[in-house]
Amino acid sequence: MNKSVIAALLCVATCAVKAQAPAPNIPVVQPFGKIDQADLELKSCDFEKDANAEVLFETGKLYFGADIGSITEEIHKRVKIFNTNGNGEADVKIDFYSGDHLEYITGIDAETINLTDGKIEITKLDKKLIYTKVIDKENSEISFTMPNVKPGSIIEYKYKWNASSFADMPDLVFQEKIPVHYCEYSTSIPDVFYFRAIPNLTQRLAKYSKKEDGRSLIIDNQNYPYTEETEVRGMVNVPSLPDEPYMSSFHDNVQAIRFQLVSIKPIGGFQKNYSDTWAKVGGALSDDEDFGGQLKRKLNGEDAIIAKAKSLKTDDEKIAYIFSEVRNTMKWNGADRWYTNDGTYRAWENKTGNSAEINIILCHLLKQAGVEVYPMVVSTREHGKVDPYYTSLAQFNRAVVYVPIDTVKSYVLDATGKYNIYNETPPELLNSTGLFIDKKREKYDMIGIKKELPVRQAVMINAEIKPNGKVEGTAQLSNTSYSRINVVEKYKKDGEKKYIEYLSNGNNNLKISGIKFDNMEIDTLPLTQSINFNLDLASPDENYIYLTPNIFTPLEANPFLSENRMTDIDFEYRRSYSMNGLYKMPAGYKVDALPKNVSMVMPDKSFSFKRIVVEQDGMIMIRYTVAFNVPEYSKQFYPEFHDFFKKMTEMMNEQIVLKKS
Repeated sequence: MNKSVIAALLCVATCAVKAQAPAPNIPVVQPFGKIDQADLELKSCDFEKDANAEVLFETGKLYFGADIGSITEEIHKRVKIFNTNGNGEADVKIDFYSGDHLEYITGIDAETINLTDGKIEITKLDKKLIYTKVIDKENSEISFTMPNVKPGSIIEYKYKWNASSFADMPDLVFQEKIPVHYCEYSTSIPDVFYFRAIPNLTQRLAKYSKKEDGRSLIIDNQNYPYTEETEVRGMVNVPSLPDEPYMSSFHDNVQAIRFQLVSIKPIGGFQKNYSDTWAKVGGALSDDEDFGGQLKRKLNGEDAIIAKAKSLKTDDEKIAYIFSEVRNTMKWNGADRWYTNDGTYRAWENKTGNSAEINIILCHLLKQAGVEVYPMVVSTREHGKVDPYYTSLAQFNRAVVYVPIDTVKSYVLDATGKYNIYNETPPELLNSTGLFIDKKREKYDMIGIKKELPVRQAVMINAEIKPNGKVEGTAQLSNTSYSRINVVEKYKKDGEKKYIEYLSNGNNNLKISGIKFDNMEIDTLPLTQSINFNLDLASPDENYIYLTPNIFTPLEANPFLSENRMTDIDFEYRRSYSMNGLYKMPAGYKVDALPKNVSMVMPDKSFSFKRIVVEQDGMIMIRYTVAFNVPEYSKQFYPEFHDFFKKMTEMMNEQIVLKKS
């Protein structure tokens, strides 16, 4: 319905709904400025004792405007600060989509409440200290810092989020990085619109109610009746969602309900389907001036690059050359967008741009050089996985380049990272889905993005154990694929001294006296590191030598110590580790304790570990092999996963004991 031609008045004819008292376990939500002294005296969160701060309550009241063409959500939030580590909650940021003034924020009011000498003290936020920052031509941010915040403070603020589009339904997010005592959202939606609710909830709603009110809309002096459906959803004692080792994104794990506009039944008209296909989304992208419109923009100096690329024999050579030129010329400004901000021409001139500008430049040059390439939109891991059944452009936040090589092989190119290489998809894009755009053939397909082959890391150690409890020897480390990229990036960014400290992994008894790299600049070959080292062994008894052979591997410590897990595990890609050690025993010593040969596999074969230890002719040979056969693992099966990693780490760090003869 076109808002510009509607002069509407919302005439309310409500059904009588009897007020109901809240359930006993539902906290009372107080109006702004009214507070109980008990909350000010609260020392800790009842259900998460070590929390630095707690959301006492957050409420959201969402409703459509008088013309049912706009949406407003009134937010009221109150947070208790327990200690100085919780002071960061005082820095408030509100992001909104400001392009074409589609969204805007109004009615901000904020205050800090303290208990001073037994009396309630309120410090209001100075409105002059509310700042609006333009992020780019589509996005803005409002920020402010609450005044007079200290341990024991309560901060509260309220505002109105407004959208001038009826399709722009916000998410209902019940969980945060700090615990939430109570969160309640009310949504009042005319039955003119059908929004599909997409829940991601792991605990039950503590409150739910639904009612229908009869209303009417007056257009050109004619009365059109419709029904408004109001749903209230509340959740109590929502635990914090912490950062966990190898977690997938916060977005993928947070308890929330998201909405997709499926259809509209205009008053007095016929129903229109708004459940777009990916083909429609792709078609819109190809016609968008800030995406498809940039692909044909000529760049200064491009002729020389294109001519050189065309002189190369194979497509792989052309791709590698142009990829390197764009990656080394352009500086990524850190902004992830599927659309350009300044445009490719200006970005190329300035040698800096967002992800879309850099990669659309790459796509343009490759296409001009005769390579079959297509622009594609993707979502980074932090932004969240793409749901193939939710046809929304908002799921994407980066533009990249898709190159189909043959029926089984393809490249996903992203020149934003200085250490990215053309034939390896950046790991932050893996295990999700991308939408590629072929405007010429009007083909717009969703493509799964995965790394099929495991990434291999190998360690080979040749050393001698001295009678004085020292080990001297050499180690050779071999790294492929992402493992190789990570080493190169770390070494070049941090320098050799810090990199050697990283290899030592906090072990002050391990000294590296020399390191040599082979194939550092040849992306297509494994990176090898040749290391000279010596190790002082801890020995509480001069008659014994204790050796833990698990050195220079990434599996010395177990990252999964917690008994419980809130989030799914995401290793990004399959991994294969091997360690081969050959140790010469000192004269006058014999083996007192040797780890047993063992093989251990998860019931679903997702992870495996094998250890072989042999002593022969004064030599000890030890081999570890570890396989991560899946890149992702559900938190649903975390108990057995936790037990496996605990046992595996213990076995990898089991000592060899030598005794003086």
